[in-house]
Amino acid sequence: MIRSLRTRLLWGLGVLIVASCVGAGVWEFKRSFHEAIELQDAILLQIGFIAIRNHALNDFTPQPAIDTEARIVIRQIPDQSEASEAGSAFPKVPTNLQDGLHTLQGRDGDWRMLVRTRRDGSRVAIGQPTTARNEIARDSAIRAVLPMLALIPCLMVLVGAVVHFSFRPVIDLAKRLDAEQADQPHPIPSESAPTELQPFIASINRLLNRMAVMLDHQRRFVALSAHELRTPITAISIQAENVDMGGLPQDARNRLQALKEGIRRTVRLLEQLLTLSKYDYGKALQPETVMLDGIVKSVIADFMVSASARAIDLGCNRLEAGAVAGDSTALTIMVRNLVDNAVRYSPKGGQINLSVHRDRDSVILSVEDIGPGIGPDDLNVVFEPFSRGRLAKGDGTGLGLSIVRRILDSHGGAISLQNRDLPGRSGLQVTVRLPAAPVPLGPQQQRV
Repeated sequence: MIRSLRTRLLWGLGVLIVASCVGAGVWEFKRSFHEAIELQDAILLQIGFIAIRNHALNDFTPQPAIDTEARIVIRQIPDQSEASEAGSAFPKVPTNLQDGLHTLQGRDGDWRMLVRTRRDGSRVAIGQPTTARNEIARDSAIRAVLPMLALIPCLMVLVGAVVHFSFRPVIDLAKRLDAEQADQPHPIPSESAPTELQPFIASINRLLNRMAVMLDHQRRFVALSAHELRTPITAISIQAENVDMGGLPQDARNRLQALKEGIRRTVRLLEQLLTLSKYDYGKALQPETVMLDGIVKSVIADFMVSASARAIDLGCNRLEAGAVAGDSTALTIMVRNLVDNAVRYSPKGGQINLSVHRDRDSVILSVEDIGPGIGPDDLNVVFEPFSRGRLAKGDGTGLGLSIVRRILDSHGGAISLQNRDLPGRSGLQVTVRLPAAPVPLGPQQQRV
């Protein structure tokens, strides 16, 4: 069963065009064929009139320019002449044959025969082989039908173009819906849409409005919950620090340390939720020119202590000036999340390399580590909130890459993840592409 409306229309109109043209062609062929035969009969009648008036007979020698099969033969009835080259196949005409047009069978085929009686009572027969007549009529009919047959592919192309143009609004509507961000749906304008699509667009807009309201309620709930929880969690953290100041047994200190670690994870989760809710609202600040290489150097300096504590070599193997248009705070959060993930999942004594370089109209940020990587089935899933993948370990929240994706979406950027197959170890390469700001860049390379 054909589900495509466009394919149905093309097939239906195509079959209709072919059937109509073939039917019209058959009818035109028959009509042209009979008209050609009637025209040749009219010529026979005119020649017969001349032959009767002038007592003409064609017992003359054949002419090279005249085809033997197309030659018209005139004979007296009854035929008393010697058979000539031209009239050797001339059929015997019965003496009692009535005047008029007849078809008689000759030695080599049928003949079209005109019989006439003169005023003196003599009779004459004018004949021509039907083979030549039919060939002339058939050629004439084919020439009349050929333009109609040639019209079939032209009509098919024209119908295909019309159907494609007619369905263009549907294709444009699908492209517009694909371009919409799932977290920020906008109504689709229906003023320029065809009348048939307006009810459909109105239904889509109502659905998008309901989705926008639902998403807005969800974002408000997350933002308010994270904000309200921030104060009591901060108070608990302060109380835990105060308790740690007193003299406690070692067992109590261990339990208190676990509590403080849990509080720190909770604080980090709340900060990530607040950041996520900010970019879910799409409240991007006015863009400014930001040097991405400067942000990378600043973030590396912030993480140098924690990386050194685990003997991780954190640095840059390529650092070029990269100017991008965006929010410096948001881009800093993006780089911090990527470096934090790399430090968190790299083993002790590992290595993390960052690079920033210009590629045509884009600035490329790359973060490479030698951690466990991400399972092939999880490469796209890890961008969803609270999704960490099956190979993830530690105390992560599953929001880091989701926040990175939201920030990049608001800046017109893109991110890709690729597992690295290194000798004797694995790793992950994160590549971020951001539109370059329209300012001249001077390449600089250094190792931090």
